[in-house]
Amino acid sequence: MSQSLPTQLKVHRAISEIPEAAWNALVDEESAPFLEWRWLEALEWSGSVSEASGWEPRHLALWRGHRLVAAAPAYVKSDSSGEFVFDFAWATASERAGVPYYPKLVVAAPLTPATGRRFLVAPGEDLGARTLELAGGALELAREEGLSSVHVLFPTEVEALALEPLGFAVRQGVQYHFLNEGYRAPEDVLQRFTSKRRNQLRRERRAPAQQGLEIRVLRGEALVEADPKETFRLYARTVDKFAWGRRYLNPRFFSRVLDRFRHRVELVQARAGDRVVAGAFNVAGDRVLYGRYWGCFEEHAFLHFNVCLYAGMDEVVRRGLLRFEPGAGGEHKLVRGFTPSLTYSAHALFHRGLDRAVREFLTHERAAIQAGIPSWRAETGFKD
Repeated sequence: MSQSLPTQLKVHRAISEIPEAAWNALVDEESAPFLEWRWLEALEWSGSVSEASGWEPRHLALWRGHRLVAAAPAYVKSDSSGEFVFDFAWATASERAGVPYYPKLVVAAPLTPATGRRFLVAPGEDLGARTLELAGGALELAREEGLSSVHVLFPTEVEALALEPLGFAVRQGVQYHFLNEGYRAPEDVLQRFTSKRRNQLRRERRAPAQQGLEIRVLRGEALVEADPKETFRLYARTVDKFAWGRRYLNPRFFSRVLDRFRHRVELVQARAGDRVVAGAFNVAGDRVLYGRYWGCFEEHAFLHFNVCLYAGMDEVVRRGLLRFEPGAGGEHKLVRGFTPSLTYSAHALFHRGLDRAVREFLTHERAAIQAGIPSWRAETGFKD
């Protein structure tokens, strides 16, 4: 199909309206795995992402004839839960001023604080032009539906900055990632630390064996033996501990991804004989490993660190991956070899007064982050 033909923007109320092969043809290393069709389909098919859960799909797609040339996952949100870019204070200020903040439109990988491309463009297309076309379509859709704003969550830095000419304000955040700096074996990572810190980490890593526990990783065809209901129960145990916790995911989701997304899923299990006592649900891209969910049926000292952090770090080193992103939050990661990494989001608020206040807030927030990064890096315990 000639690129001289115009593109047509369509809004799809379900990922199933777009052929899997057409969508996945747009997905590359920078956008996988959380924008792959089967991951998004499992969220919607299971009802984990839906109007009822506060994530109502409005996927943006640029078609040239019958060919999909660009797309972006988008959702109308009735709250800010499950986004990990916290704008609750903005919503409160807006409501106090008599300006409704919800509903709003987000362009995001639902429930996932992992950086990746949010505007998917086919090879051979003008990346910059199609990105702006999709972003412009998001703004137009939001205005047509009477929404307050458009928020692009965890895009790449390049994407975030490219949105500024359209009136988006760019926000920075911080996560803690383990970077593989050419380590040949997990022991090489420990050698980076001061002697005192290294001894402490070794004590933590020895704890499971001393507790009679075995840590193992299941992936690929080994996942056939995994129980989706048990995986859900581990997830629910953690969510239910917190007053603000919310069970977005259900057993249907875990059954779906363990069956149809098995090439990306990895389960870390802590076992006492034949009994699983704790586990982590990880997702692997081609070069990056992502930690998503954790839970335990029994409490043991340092078990969380071994299942959620050390197992992922060791997998990254053994397989020569670039990094391990264990998720949002957790300054305890700093002293265990994780370093601060910047994340980005972009926000277009239609109310001028609110937009002005948010931009002022972001200026101060950005200065605090930039000032804090050197001290956070110093806390890793790496030798000078």
